[in-house]
Amino acid sequence: MLVFPNCKINLGLYVTDKRPDGFHNIETVFYPVNWTDALEVLENTEPGAKAFSLHWPNQSMGIPLEDQLIYKAWKRVSELRPLPPVSVHFLKTIPFGAGLGGGSSDAAHMIQLLDRKFGLQFSLSEKLEMASVLGSDCAFFIENTPQLATGKGELLSSSAVDLSSYYILLVYPEIHCDTALAYKSVHPQSGRRPIQEIVEQNDVSLWKRELVNDFEKSVFEKHPAIAALKKHMYELGALYAAMSGSGSTVFGLFASKPDLETFGTYRIHLQEPAETIF
Repeated sequence: MLVFPNCKINLGLYVTDKRPDGFHNIETVFYPVNWTDALEVLENTEPGAKAFSLHWPNQSMGIPLEDQLIYKAWKRVSELRPLPPVSVHFLKTIPFGAGLGGGSSDAAHMIQLLDRKFGLQFSLSEKLEMASVLGSDCAFFIENTPQLATGKGELLSSSAVDLSSYYILLVYPEIHCDTALAYKSVHPQSGRRPIQEIVEQNDVSLWKRELVNDFEKSVFEKHPAIAALKKHMYELGALYAAMSGSGSTVFGLFASKPDLETFGTYRIHLQEPAETIF
């Protein structure tokens, strides 16, 4: 069985306060976008087959197997339901350290894939609980619809925001941003206009004045190229542009198709109007 784990963008991101456990509470709206990886699970019927084997031809990060989120997702599922040996084939195209939640999506889609392929009959609440343990934004990809996220990103409620009439352009400038370092450089604030209220306005062009990503200030200071990329989005006619998550991908919402050739060698993805995954 083959699935295509998609990424997400953050519509606004407030860091509201620091928690006693050392993490931070946030407020943001997660919106799914159809830039995808590819994940396939096959039952391995060879004699003496390992319980889990991974084939990842374009792996470049050198991450040990036990630290891979797709492995952790399989391990959690296998602790709750009996599974046959599996052979996992994985192709990564969503960039690492890009603020797009690609790793979290891979893990959530692994849970969904195993559940469907082997008829495990997990309830929605069970899948959400498994995913939330794996990563703060993992649970979002279980339902994979626009969601207001609070807490560490794991407290989710439905959002009515709809960007299906816009071109959504994502540009990754080949800069890896460290999430933990980004949090150390941000100053929590509370009492601002709720992000959900802002994004559910009918006029996206009003977002430029109010919809803020708290990570932009410190990330832009460290990486001026990311700030320049956001500026370029507006020069091309974006109604709204912002960095996603803790960076470094910048996205823009356009009423008409933007000129993609102006981004040179940067990695880009364009979602056209009416192309959604929910």
